Amino acid sequence: MPIQSRMLRSVTDPLVETWEINARINRFFLEEVAETSLWMKPSKGRPVGGQFAHIHNVRLMWLKSAAPSLLEGLSKLEDGATKIEIGDALAASAMAISECLKEGLEVGKIKGFKPHPPAFLGYLIAHVAHHRGQAELILRMLGTPISDKTSYGLWEWGVR
Repeated sequence: MPIQSRMLRSVTDPLVETWEINARINRFFLEEVAETSLWMKPSKGRPVGGQFAHIHNVRLMWLKSAAPSLLEGLSKLEDGATKIEIGDALAASAMAISECLKEGLEVGKIKGFKPHPPAFLGYLIAHVAHHRGQAELILRMLGTPISDKTSYGLWEWGVR
């Protein structure tokens, strides 16, 4: 195997795994949210369910641009989706993004994104982290914060 191929393989697997850990962290967080809190409206902005729906819908936007074949069976989330529907949609779009990343890392490019696939991964994780933080803040504002166990658990990437 050429050195370049070995190097790509050694980089690809940990990057995709990083994305998948991030996806499991999202699921861990969502499991803590009470169904009754999911669509409670804060004074401004999206409700918690809307934050998670937005994360999913942005993934679909990127897939439409970068890897449309991976959109099969995926659809946008609308306001009012249940926690199970949101969780299932997030899991499905996370898997599709995993495939998109694998393909992009193999060819060295994500269609429609610059500069390179590792930056795409960073972009996606930063986007998710921003909205996860928004969701946590909204829950606090609504008087239904996540537990300390879950709050600390969001940082336990080695066990998720």
